[in-house]
Amino acid sequence: MSALPLITDPFFYAVSIPAVLLLGVSKSGFGAGFGSLAVPMMALAVTVPQAAAILMPVLLVMDLLGMAAFRKDVDRALLKFLLPFGLAGIVLGTVLFRVLDARVVAGVVGLVTLLFLAQRLLFPPRADSPPPPKWLGAILTATSGFTSFIAHAGGPPINAYVIPLKLRPVLFTGTMAFFFFFINLSKWIPYAWLGLLDWRNMATSLALLPFAPIGVWVGVRIAHRINQALFYRMVYTGMFLTAVKLLWDARPLT
Repeated sequence: MSALPLITDPFFYAVSIPAVLLLGVSKSGFGAGFGSLAVPMMALAVTVPQAAAILMPVLLVMDLLGMAAFRKDVDRALLKFLLPFGLAGIVLGTVLFRVLDARVVAGVVGLVTLLFLAQRLLFPPRADSPPPPKWLGAILTATSGFTSFIAHAGGPPINAYVIPLKLRPVLFTGTMAFFFFFINLSKWIPYAWLGLLDWRNMATSLALLPFAPIGVWVGVRIAHRINQALFYRMVYTGMFLTAVKLLWDARPLT
């Protein structure tokens, strides 16, 4: 490893190792939403684009592990609906990546997430509430693809659509695992085109890779045992913390 041009700053690893573990737990479905904190945490030591690039190989390993663990628990009809809109968001993110201020993106995602949580708290859905309209699902899923491309923060927008569908925790987790596998896989060519996948970032990712399966393993074990009501309370908590962190990142610099 010493021959590789990886980042050597100890502070970077002090924030990045917990970020990778948190991302792995989130990828398993338990604490979904917490994974969006990974890039903001790593951005304490490097830039947001560099943090996003470093996480690419880590995400690939986590996605493969997640799909293997939940391969029998996928809502295929829902996945078929979500993917085209998510990929449209990736295209939009590619086009706007160089001109968008990352703080603006963080602020928008954080605000939308808080509005969703406020709506769920102030106007909780009844047991017989209809699912959200598909046009809203299309918008939120495209937003998820876009924010996933910019900062791997695609969880909160798509959660705002999928959570009200009231899927079983394992089905929710499996469907999201497959959705984000295809979304993250589609980022590789645009990231390379934008010059983000350099040797230093990839070598650093290799150093972080051993922590990826640990986080996923812990999360998978919990996801198969957790009560449904508690599961969604954890999702909401993760979304709230993510929103607060994103809004903090969006504050004007003085």
